[in-house]
Amino acid sequence: MTMGNRPRELDALLASVAFQDVPPHRVVVLGNGSPLPELPPLPGTLTKIELDENLGCPGGRNVAIERLMEFGDVDVVVELDDDGLLVDSDVFRRIRDLFAADPRLGIAGFRIADETGETQRRHIPRLRADDPMRRGLVTAFLGGGHAFSAEMLARTGTWPAQFFFGHEETDLAWRAVDAGWKILYEPALLLQHPKTSPARHAVYHRYTARNRVWLVRRRLPLPLIPVHLGIWTLLTVARTRSLSGLRAWAYGFAEGLRTPCGGRRPMRWRTVWRLTRLGRPPVI
Repeated sequence: MTMGNRPRELDALLASVAFQDVPPHRVVVLGNGSPLPELPPLPGTLTKIELDENLGCPGGRNVAIERLMEFGDVDVVVELDDDGLLVDSDVFRRIRDLFAADPRLGIAGFRIADETGETQRRHIPRLRADDPMRRGLVTAFLGGGHAFSAEMLARTGTWPAQFFFGHEETDLAWRAVDAGWKILYEPALLLQHPKTSPARHAVYHRYTARNRVWLVRRRLPLPLIPVHLGIWTLLTVARTRSLSGLRAWAYGFAEGLRTPCGGRRPMRWRTVWRLTRLGRPPVI
């Protein structure tokens, strides 16, 4: 998925996809509110989609996934940021083998590292984030590089499109765990990606706050909602250095409380315990 503002990076990503020793069966490239450039030759069947408006990260991905599923022959879906790069040629082969070995594997998350090999702390999906090379089952995954079981998507549903940007991965991850699927962080699946800050987006503080409130309203048992939001509010106030950012956050927080969250289906208490055992109780 691309917004048309990274043509050089998109070309490099697609070249790295074509370089894989196990080629993709189908490739979908989606222009999210923008026309697509001329694309290089790719293995498999190429589908191009151009949307008239930007539907955000989850909305655009849903359109692409829906188109893929129409073919009826998809087992695993891989989603990659348009400014990412597959450095190794065996990524798709590793993905194929991972999902073939474990029918309960729902999501495989990539390790994201910059061109120097450094992985930012926020890109390690666990609380103990000191070692990006530590493999294991986790409670979250990274939107920039991941693979899904098509069966899991069919059973749990796809992305929460109304989120537009922010926390959509957590919503999907909690649904997957609640349905009994595993999430694996596999550092051998490497996506090279420039070092960035999510705050580079103008809507970051507002959407982060709004979507966090929506997330807990949708997915947490009632007693945990004030606990989660209370801990998160204290951390946000302590960490935010920008007064304008804090104002935008407060506006988004209020927006999340007063607007519809898209339907409530809280996780079971045994899922709360499972997330806690995996190292991240859903109040942190």
